[in-house]
Amino acid sequence: MENQLAKSTEERTFQYQDSLPSLPVPSLEESLKKYLESVKPFANEEEYKKTEAIVQKFQNGIGEKLQQKLLERAKEKRNWLEDWWLNVAYLDVRIPSQLHVNFGGPASHIEHYWPPKEGTQLERGSISLWHILNYWQLLRKEKLPVHKVGNTPLDMNQFRMLFATCKVPGITRDSLINYFRTESEGHCPSHIAVMCRGRVFVFDVMHEGCLMTPPEILRQLTYIQKKCRREPDGPGVAALTSEERTRWAKAREYLISLNPENLTMLEKIQSSLLVFCLDDGSPRVTPEDYSQVATKVLTGDPTVRWGDKSYNLISFSNGVFGCNCDHAPYDAMVIVSISYYVDQKIFESEGKWTGSDKVQDIPLPEELVFTVDEKVLNDINQAKAQYFKQASDLQLLVYAFTSFGKKLTKKKKLHPDTFVQLALQLAYYRLHGRPGCCYETAMTRYFFHGRTETVRSCTVEAVRWCQSMQGPSASLFEQQHRMLEAFAKHNKMMKDCSTGKGFDRHLLGLSLIAKEECLPVPELFTDPLFSRSGGGGNFVLSTSLIGYLRVQGVVVPMVHNGYGFFYHIRDDRFIVACTAWKSCPETDAEKLVQQTFRAFNDMMQLMDIAHL
Repeated sequence: MENQLAKSTEERTFQYQDSLPSLPVPSLEESLKKYLESVKPFANEEEYKKTEAIVQKFQNGIGEKLQQKLLERAKEKRNWLEDWWLNVAYLDVRIPSQLHVNFGGPASHIEHYWPPKEGTQLERGSISLWHILNYWQLLRKEKLPVHKVGNTPLDMNQFRMLFATCKVPGITRDSLINYFRTESEGHCPSHIAVMCRGRVFVFDVMHEGCLMTPPEILRQLTYIQKKCRREPDGPGVAALTSEERTRWAKAREYLISLNPENLTMLEKIQSSLLVFCLDDGSPRVTPEDYSQVATKVLTGDPTVRWGDKSYNLISFSNGVFGCNCDHAPYDAMVIVSISYYVDQKIFESEGKWTGSDKVQDIPLPEELVFTVDEKVLNDINQAKAQYFKQASDLQLLVYAFTSFGKKLTKKKKLHPDTFVQLALQLAYYRLHGRPGCCYETAMTRYFFHGRTETVRSCTVEAVRWCQSMQGPSASLFEQQHRMLEAFAKHNKMMKDCSTGKGFDRHLLGLSLIAKEECLPVPELFTDPLFSRSGGGGNFVLSTSLIGYLRVQGVVVPMVHNGYGFFYHIRDDRFIVACTAWKSCPETDAEKLVQQTFRAFNDMMQLMDIAHL
């Protein structure tokens, strides 16, 4: 990171934005062919023939008209999907987003210089914040290196959404407000919000044109914590952000109607660079088991985090950290980048501040005291009750598999990400006795404002391999052969999806064109096989590779009878974060993780035996 930063003097973070290619519209024929192939594992012969006829009818009929309309839209917009995706995937969603949409993750500082230790919360918090604010300054100066694959620049737009960004609830659709500006664009907010025991404070991190030092930030945090410890808890207005979206929108309107000052305070939180959450929890954590801290990060105290904020940095009383982020403005790689940067800085400095301890005379933090009445307090209690009820239903495990990792997998010429995906397919097959429709995230950042595409990991080849592993008749050679076929198929799909040749977003576009034109919903989208194979957000396995760095993340399942499965890969280990709903009798995150680890070993043995 440091070397990259040094090299970046001549290259500006956002300089390639204008020259990135537009998001392409795939060919209708190709997309429908890929779609048909993806439903095969979930259909018997009769069902498949019926779907085949529906697809053929769509291709020769309304599909062609919708494709033409989509191509026209793509001529006018550099990214034909962007607005639609933001609305359909995030802003139109009415379920409580803090638990169901946000992603979070524990920091890995515990693995080196910051093991859990009471009494370190504020000092470590001030150092962590200082590194984060340095990253904000790099972004403002456009000194953050452009992400590239080889020499090809990737879209960096999502990095504009990391700081000073907030979702605002609406009755039928939320909106996203971004206050961030680069130095060349003009003024950018420079305050952060701090939440502690149901109260909210703000302070500016710049003093006389310079960023505050960790001892200066520490003074502000100490003032806030001492005040909160000796005085009664605040009302916990932040808990309202965990509510169902329309209910939160109405509660927010009512809050503003009580006193216009309430709006001013809401706007201060919205425009803050980030929210720093002082959490009184003290979660257990080891390098092999992050389950408890990850649970606290995703489902902890709703009165000390702002669910709609793009960045909540959570600081626990034992000096352990995590973050909780709204998913609408950006995808996980943004938070992965800053988390890795901060972790590296803490590692390089051995977790200490070695600069001056001098503290200038800086204005004290300002408390945002909302005007509330019985109705608001009742709304807050109701929000907390539904949040804790949902949160208590979540089973969440984060375990490390430490027998081997990327190094050995690559030595066997197996792609590490595909290795995990196929292990998960086998694990689900063994546990549930059937194939599991699976969503894996592919990034489309080669294109202007590109975000994600769906890789459907449950392929015909993967299922054939799973069957060979479970059946008594297949030889080891046949098992290995089928596994390698499944690897090749997955690798090709990932490449296709990253280069604009996926089909899920294309089908979504066609269905939205039909909706905009007030046409009846095409049969393709009402066919039972469409949702059974995962279409319309019905994937039982919702998965994503967080990367190859010491950064982890976690999400809840996409459907009630499904799993959330995020993972990251290191040289010597795989760390998986798996979630399921306790109220679903057929899912068990613990068993799925155990089966995945068993599959890792089986796959590696298969490669060893076959090479003898």
